[in-house]
Amino acid sequence: MKFETGHRRWVKISHWVVTISFLLLAFTGFEILMVHPRLYWGEAGNDLMPALLELPISRNHKHEGWGQQTAFFESPDSPVSAPRTVTIFNQNGWGRSLHFLAGWILVATGTIYLLFGFFTGHFRHNIWPKLKELSPKILWQELLLHFRMKIHPATNGPIYNVLQKIAYMSVIFFFLPLTIITGFTMAPAITAAYPFLMDLFGGYQSARTIHFFSSAVLEVFLIVHIIMIIKSGFKQQIRFMTLGK
Repeated sequence: MKFETGHRRWVKISHWVVTISFLLLAFTGFEILMVHPRLYWGEAGNDLMPALLELPISRNHKHEGWGQQTAFFESPDSPVSAPRTVTIFNQNGWGRSLHFLAGWILVATGTIYLLFGFFTGHFRHNIWPKLKELSPKILWQELLLHFRMKIHPATNGPIYNVLQKIAYMSVIFFFLPLTIITGFTMAPAITAAYPFLMDLFGGYQSARTIHFFSSAVLEVFLIVHIIMIIKSGFKQQIRFMTLGK
């Protein structure tokens, strides 16, 4: 099978659609998190319950403006509820709508990318590391080059070093699918049809917490990816991934 020297057109298109979708997801996800900046583990969680992690990113963080508390059940460890007595930041409507729209665009584009990647041999030839590339010597050399910011110059095509391949494989086959599946688990319509998702992640709040951390990993990847693009030749990289040859 003969492969093109440059990035294929379907790679370029899917790359930019996924990029725009992910930026929208990151923006709206942060806005949604501002409404309730607390993470829990298990099925239930609200402001009156102990949090696994609290993020001071909005005025909703520890506002302490609560009325009388009411327990849902008679057990000592029952979740409780109480009316708020202060005005909080709440922009959940448009944020969730845009988040779900961008999410479905990413899922559709990602599915097409996966199918093309498998059937054209893109993953096998360009993404999956060869056994010889995984030798400790080569891995150590690449790590040293990256720590010293000695980045290989831009190439017009999918010619990746072993660290890039490992990073791309981790994103494509683990962190991105994990983020999507945990996002599905937080959608009542989906868990009504597939209730095993709740058991898989240990509850709604557990899925939300995993979703947050896996999204954070993807955002760190994006930042490092941009830094590598700049260091390897920003203009050339953008030209190679758009209309340039």
